[in-house]
Amino acid sequence: MSRRSTTLRALSASALLVLALAACGEAGSSGTGGNTSGGSTSTASGAACEPVAGDALVVLEDDKHLQTVDNIIPAANAAAVANQPAVLELLDTVSAALTTDKLIALNKAVDVERQTSSQVAQKFVEDEGLAAQDTPGTGTSLVVGAANFSESTTLAEIYAAVLRSGGYDVTVQTVDARETYLPALESGQLSVFPEYVGTLTEFLNKEINGPDAEPLASGDLDTTVAALRELGAEKGLTFGEPSSAQDQNAFAVTTAFAEEHDVSTLSELAEACPGGITLGAGPECPERAFCEPGLEEKYGLNITNFVNLDVGGPLTKAALLQGEIVLGLVFSSDGQLG
Repeated sequence: MSRRSTTLRALSASALLVLALAACGEAGSSGTGGNTSGGSTSTASGAACEPVAGDALVVLEDDKHLQTVDNIIPAANAAAVANQPAVLELLDTVSAALTTDKLIALNKAVDVERQTSSQVAQKFVEDEGLAAQDTPGTGTSLVVGAANFSESTTLAEIYAAVLRSGGYDVTVQTVDARETYLPALESGQLSVFPEYVGTLTEFLNKEINGPDAEPLASGDLDTTVAALRELGAEKGLTFGEPSSAQDQNAFAVTTAFAEEHDVSTLSELAEACPGGITLGAGPECPERAFCEPGLEEKYGLNITNFVNLDVGGPLTKAALLQGEIVLGLVFSSDGQLG
């Protein structure tokens, strides 16, 4: 369900449906709203939590690490950078500067404020002082790849701007799915690509070790990066340092709900709402370990109603803001957060 596993989130809804969803009922009940996933609603004891409408969203901390890490990391063709150590050194300065909050701001500038990725990238490089102090790569040509969604394009433009400041002749090339661009990176048609630690680790793991391979990505960044480096070496890839910025599946509530119930983590949400909550997400959520089953098993959240919406898209965010669901699946770097 991660957007890094596809090239673009194709949202098929033509209009926001009016959700016939009643808020959670009195303590000791599961409310009157139907479970639109087709499952049965459960009866719960304790205090149920009603949705709270608001004008802003906030991600609740995944304090028990239900999700695998998906920090942004520079990926490169090993042969292309073998004699150009400055390439990854320059890109590591980007990783050092990039945080999730800054990534949200970059995405907001492009997706909400409608600036171009190249404009936003140039300003970020200037504001962060990332331009190179010398030009070791004078005359060397590099191709920075980007997947066809705005965040990837912006990151690629940042990489390109920093590399150009170091004397490299850089072009940015947008490619389709990972199944297309990864072979291009492995062959050297692409030199560098902004990647996501956990998603790429599992993609390579299944490609190298088979579709039923035990997962190597986890909630531990160092362990996952170590696995990624080993897998990448088998494919002729090398990596820079991961940033602290993550674009991963996350769960959000309205800021008004968070303030009313004094919650900032998923564990606190479970404690505050033992009688149940309404969850909204894409149709695969009830079957995916990182979504509804994981919330119930790892956090003990009592999900009395599930509303079939979309994956981090406008339907889920609208349902949150309009007070139709308590908790919604979003992306942690969404420009509408914060």
